[in-house]
Amino acid sequence: MMRSVSRHLPPRRLLFAAVMYSFLGVVRAEELHVVSDIRVDGLRRIAMGTVLTYLPIERGDTVDSTKAAAAVRALYKTGFFEDIRLDRQGDILVITVQERPAINTLKVTGNKDIQSEDLLKGLNENGMAEGDTFNRLVLDKMGQELTRQYQNRGKYNVEITPTVSRLDRNRVDVEIAIKEGKAARIQHINLVGNDKFADEDIIDTWESAEHNWLSWYRRDDQYSREKLSGDLEKLNNYYLDRGYVDFNIDSTQVAISADRTDMFITADITEGDQYKVSSVQLTGDTVLPKVELEKLVLVSEGQIFSRRLLELTSDSVVATLGNIGYAFAQVNPVPDIDRESKTVGISLQVVPGPRVNVRQISFKGNTRTNEEVLRRELRQLEASWYSQAAIDRSKIRLQRLGLFESVEVDTKPVPDRNDQVDVLYTIKETSSGEFQAGLGYSQDDGITATLSLTQRNFLGTGRTFSANVTRSSTSERYGFTVAEPYLTDLGVGFSYGVNWSKTRYDSDDESSYDSQQGSVSTSATIPLSENNALTVGLGWDTRTLYLYDGYYPPSYLTFLDNLGTNRIDSWTLRSGWSIDTRNDLLTPTGGAYYALSGEVALPGSDVTYYKLDADLRRYWRMGPTLLLARGEFGFGGTYGDGDQIGYPFYRGYYAGGVGSLRGFRDNTLGPCEYVTYYNDCRPTGGRIKTLAGLEVSMPGLFGKAAHGTQLAWFLDAGNVFAGTDTIDGEEVRASTGLSLRWRSPMGPISISYGLPIRQKEDDEIERLQFTFGSQF
Repeated sequence: MMRSVSRHLPPRRLLFAAVMYSFLGVVRAEELHVVSDIRVDGLRRIAMGTVLTYLPIERGDTVDSTKAAAAVRALYKTGFFEDIRLDRQGDILVITVQERPAINTLKVTGNKDIQSEDLLKGLNENGMAEGDTFNRLVLDKMGQELTRQYQNRGKYNVEITPTVSRLDRNRVDVEIAIKEGKAARIQHINLVGNDKFADEDIIDTWESAEHNWLSWYRRDDQYSREKLSGDLEKLNNYYLDRGYVDFNIDSTQVAISADRTDMFITADITEGDQYKVSSVQLTGDTVLPKVELEKLVLVSEGQIFSRRLLELTSDSVVATLGNIGYAFAQVNPVPDIDRESKTVGISLQVVPGPRVNVRQISFKGNTRTNEEVLRRELRQLEASWYSQAAIDRSKIRLQRLGLFESVEVDTKPVPDRNDQVDVLYTIKETSSGEFQAGLGYSQDDGITATLSLTQRNFLGTGRTFSANVTRSSTSERYGFTVAEPYLTDLGVGFSYGVNWSKTRYDSDDESSYDSQQGSVSTSATIPLSENNALTVGLGWDTRTLYLYDGYYPPSYLTFLDNLGTNRIDSWTLRSGWSIDTRNDLLTPTGGAYYALSGEVALPGSDVTYYKLDADLRRYWRMGPTLLLARGEFGFGGTYGDGDQIGYPFYRGYYAGGVGSLRGFRDNTLGPCEYVTYYNDCRPTGGRIKTLAGLEVSMPGLFGKAAHGTQLAWFLDAGNVFAGTDTIDGEEVRASTGLSLRWRSPMGPISISYGLPIRQKEDDEIERLQFTFGSQF
């Protein structure tokens, strides 16, 4: 009987020793023998049939040393065994094996830079998963791969420590402990050979940057091989966009300090000479009249050569052809370089490819939303010519529903067909239903108790249903609203609602007064074009005002005296026109929203008045920042009998606070009147509102996980005025500061810190302002 081979030998020696001992055992009695039977000892998890499947020896075979060696190699190659021994008992071939242990649990700890799901997925793809056979070589190889990945992220101090714990029944627990350490910081970037441009101008757009005072936020000083590769491409583009056709990066050196915490980057470059464009021509099959495509060419003779303008030209031509069905169109710029005259002739070869139609449009991820809700937003239709503009527009319309966190679109060619594609929209649904019962706080109403139910996608139909009850120290509100966005196939929407509220006077809110009111309203939204919509609504409201002499501004009491009653009933007609080109409803990063609206109390109402309002917002994405410019304008007046009664003060405009001019106390700006009880001038509201603002925000400050969270610098300006004859530029107020909007798990929070930069002596200043538990 042979002795087993030590499992502690290196794999190659182990195999060699096992084979040699096997040779001795098999051929000891005779050089050749016929195998009458095969027995495998030591199996626990591996089936006998599995071993025989891989074994190149069968019953009746004649075995010699060559076949014995091949058998051992074949069984080791399966990866199932740590030790293999071949013996002979008469004519029976006895194979004794020791199985590799099975992985009971696999755990990764200490990782932050790379998500656990990604790490486990990579381990699984390489044969390291719970239930698999444990292989130390695979574990060591994965440790080396993880180290490489972290070093690519600039973390050269990373420590990967795998621990294997033996269990009973030939099992092991595997734990990979990761100590990531800190990313090495870039201390210096040095460009050698740049005479035409300064270092700071070239590297201004790089993702990599030298350590600076903003590095804690930008993290641009953290070295990464991928980032540097992209930055070197930007370096190349920088010169090619400025005509340096012969530009070359001769070498790149990255040095690291002895303690592996500081990086030093050096790039040696050759700038070469600047070239101009000698000629530009479109060639190939342009499909459309050549004159139409030539209008899209941004490069002209005599210009300094620019690869960026060539790429923009190619993209424009491809997009134009893509909108008429040529989904695979290409434009290949072919340069003709004349190094003697320092010029470049450019031939733009148009290759349209086959005209393509869309075979099928499908959706993925809509577990709650009916497909009808999605399809009615599509502008690309099945069995019609492919249009990239229509596909992109469909994506934006889906995003503007406000029901999805993200929408992605993918176009896939149909197998064996070059004239058809399938379009797949992958959506990630966000919570469209809310049931809220809790407490909130705002500086207007103090502590607020709220019970509300809102479903913006009722039963997956896209309809909105909401009901709410709100009570605070100064108010009670009850109501419900139902909205149907597609009453007809043409996209006409319809909504109605009923509300009742009771407001009590609060000395901290200088615009408040005692009142009770109820209202019923209906409205219809009629789309006029892709981005334009008309809204028409009719409502009835009744309110009862409780005002006392000496406690309220004299104009309030005069209004009720002229009216002759403290109950006011009104029929109101509302209409509006809006243009909405925003790319997202909840967190827009581009586009605009312009809305004009009007409200008029119809003849027969107790008070006949009208209001005109404008709300203008424009968004620009500028690198990592978002710029918002906004303006709000309003004008109110009376007609008919309302001229004698006066403009209803409860429909007046107010300014100051989070919603208008931050840094000033809520509703304290604008006209005011002396009130005897307070011996003070109390705000009365105005008939004219002028507000404007700028915001520069950083949407990605808190990462992708904090979707909808923004930190912004703002500049607010404006005021409200009693009438046109009181408008005075000296009365305009302005403030600046920072604001944070956060959709926290406990509810929306808006915090701002404003510093008035234009104010009057009597203005009430309130720098820190916030709301919790209300929408922003």
